[in-house]
Amino acid sequence: MPHELSGKLRAGRHSYRSPWLAPGTLIPAFIIILLLLALFFPALYSPWAPDEMDFAAVLQPPNTAHWFGTDQLGRDVFSRVVYGTSLSLTIGVGATLISCIGGILLGTLAALAPRALRQILVRILDILLAFPDLLLALLAIAVLGRGAQNTLLAIGIAGIAGYARLVRSQVLQVKLSGYVEHAVALGESPLRIILRHIIPNTTRPLLILATIGIGNAVLSASALSFLGLGVAPPTAEWGALLADGRNFLDTAPWVSLLPASVIALSVIAITLLGRRLQTILAKGGI
Repeated sequence: MPHELSGKLRAGRHSYRSPWLAPGTLIPAFIIILLLLALFFPALYSPWAPDEMDFAAVLQPPNTAHWFGTDQLGRDVFSRVVYGTSLSLTIGVGATLISCIGGILLGTLAALAPRALRQILVRILDILLAFPDLLLALLAIAVLGRGAQNTLLAIGIAGIAGYARLVRSQVLQVKLSGYVEHAVALGESPLRIILRHIIPNTTRPLLILATIGIGNAVLSASALSFLGLGVAPPTAEWGALLADGRNFLDTAPWVSLLPASVIALSVIAITLLGRRLQTILAKGGI
């Protein structure tokens, strides 16, 4: 009997434990906090400037002075990765913001426009969704040209279709809800109904998807830079840093090891946190 009682008490404590305190939430959140510190306060992590060259310390392995070694120009690899956080996360967040805004506009139009226009927009979305986002970003880069700003725009434009599809499905559900029908019965204008009732009630799931989308955008930006189509050297950006070390994998693997590890860890942490938020939202934890 005492064992059964203690088991019930433990189960009760577990059932009332906040989902925000679960390891699946805290660990990725901690990693993201470290990234944000690197974004706003990079000097806290390393005393070396990202572009400071020391030709007497070319391709040095990790040591006490350079924790993750140096590259082919004697630059501290750790410092370049830390300072590259700013550009990589800026591209990820900026591209996701463009995708969200474009998706809200296009998805709402595809759900509420006149029938003929609605059918055209839906067909366009179907065509765009048939192509991977990275391929669409490559096409946009071919038109816009390389560079950090164009990379941000290309990734943002490539992601619009995915967000538009979600927004369209949400709008179609919301416009049949009771409060929208009530607003129509009260004689509110269509624009007011869209701005006050429909769009605010369709953005909640979009925010969760956007959190996951930031990780995908960071990965796409790194892939474009690695292919030589994104941020141009010598700018410190994770994909460009990864590309810098590919010619030294046999002799100096540390040049690429840290950027690759940070890209993977960042994308995993952002995606896990987004999935965790999605689960908490589904259970009514927000």
